[in-house]
Amino acid sequence: MKKLFLILVLLAGMNLVGAQKADYNIVPLPKSITTDSTQTFTLRPGMGIAYDSDNAEVSRTANFLRQWVEEATGIKLKLMAEDVEAAIRLGVKGPAVRKGRKAVKAAPLTEQQMEGYTVEVNATGIDIRALNPIGLFRAAQTLRKALPVGKHQSVSFPFTRISDQPRFVYRGVLLDCARHFYTVDFIKQFLDVMALHGCNQFHWHFTEDQGWRFEVKALPRLAVEGSVREKTVIGPGNMRIYDNVPYGGYYTQEDCREIVRYAAERYINVVPEIDMPGHMMGALHVFPNLGCTGGPYPVAPHWGVMRDVLCGGNPETLDFLKTAFGELCDVFPSKFIHIGGDECPKDRWRKCPKCQAKIKELGLKEENGRSPEDQLQTYLNHEIEQFLASRGRSLIGWDEILAGGLTENAIVMSWRGTKGGIAAAKQNHRVIMSPNVYAYIDHPQLKDYSKQPQTTGGYQVSCSKIYSFEPLVPDALTEEEQDCILGVQANLWTEHIAFPEHAFYQLLPRLAAMCEVQWCSPEQKDFEDFKKRLPRLEKLYDNLGVQHCRQVE
Repeated sequence: MKKLFLILVLLAGMNLVGAQKADYNIVPLPKSITTDSTQTFTLRPGMGIAYDSDNAEVSRTANFLRQWVEEATGIKLKLMAEDVEAAIRLGVKGPAVRKGRKAVKAAPLTEQQMEGYTVEVNATGIDIRALNPIGLFRAAQTLRKALPVGKHQSVSFPFTRISDQPRFVYRGVLLDCARHFYTVDFIKQFLDVMALHGCNQFHWHFTEDQGWRFEVKALPRLAVEGSVREKTVIGPGNMRIYDNVPYGGYYTQEDCREIVRYAAERYINVVPEIDMPGHMMGALHVFPNLGCTGGPYPVAPHWGVMRDVLCGGNPETLDFLKTAFGELCDVFPSKFIHIGGDECPKDRWRKCPKCQAKIKELGLKEENGRSPEDQLQTYLNHEIEQFLASRGRSLIGWDEILAGGLTENAIVMSWRGTKGGIAAAKQNHRVIMSPNVYAYIDHPQLKDYSKQPQTTGGYQVSCSKIYSFEPLVPDALTEEEQDCILGVQANLWTEHIAFPEHAFYQLLPRLAAMCEVQWCSPEQKDFEDFKKRLPRLEKLYDNLGVQHCRQVE
């Protein structure tokens, strides 16, 4: 009897006793779920995943799904050619409509429809269908998150029909790799976590006053010398206490291409950012001729907004920027290129003979509250926008680019609240909402500071605060103006986040709250229900070996 008891205890510890059920109440919550819990299909080791092996994207998703099932449950599945006997069947079928007896081509898919999918569980197995391979990938993630995490002999799936597609086309996360440098391996893990949450835009912040981290082959000294600061501030708040240890690191173009490839396999676009004309001390350190005073300019060892910026009146400034952005476009296929544009003090420009001469040449005058210097920044933005347009790209800038008047096709990323996004949408400009009070996840997430690592500012961006955000601002925008809102982005700035474990702690589970803002319609959202669904996702975090805050406020 004692032996039997010990065996049962051992099996219970291995999660092998009793029926293990899938649960479709996942994060983000699918658009439509109809479930019949009285009937189930049981997934067992040795069963198959059927797919079109001639389609490279579908094949990749089938391999991902097999891997995810094994990682979560220990159940090993086989990959096989399309076969109705398989347990899981993946299929892509493009839309077509019939008119009389003739099949005619359907209207082009919207971006949301391309990511849409259905999952149906019945007596014969699990059918996953989509109009595009990207939809299959989203569906496979849904199935992954429905799995019970642990070592199981089998998993029973209640009969269901899930129909889903995202609310917004742009669902982003920023990682600041300029203040602190993160390895390529870490960024790949970061992308895996983004994909788990249905995110599709990785905003890679490369350059800052504290370091230039993108290799420009035509300017070989730029990254080698501009990425290294002599020391780093380590004191809390505004205290200037330094570690006196040199700090550096940059990404080669091959590193960047590897990240682009890895992200693309997970249907994530990489949006690179070179911040201009401010936050340029890393570049000015190497090329002091590009500043208004001629330097010298040390790579900044502390955080904040620096007075020294690129000289707006020096023709060499645009040559430098076009060289850097040109190589950025060579490496990154993204249709979006971020130029920053934030926090650019104009003190130097007001006193600089070159800047004032350029203002006079362009005929810039005080207009509608916009200073000539603000308009000089718009001139620079416009020049780079035209350059990017010649490469088939669209410019994104922080909402400060509104100050001098928006360039023709600029996309505004609204970070100082939603006001900038509202103003841009009213001018029929595309907008990405990323307000600091909802989306800046470098801030503390718990009221009790003793329970979390030191980070930026005070308590203001909890999970519940993020979850409450409504990006379309219906009280301020008409339905037509709301169509200008492309989506939402969470931002992880790293002034006080030097290590991967801390980065993930800041990110999770707040990204889970943000991904429901990005994916779900407002009527679906319920924070108390979200908290009930979160523990299953947190088990996946543990399974992946990523740190996360275990308290939700």
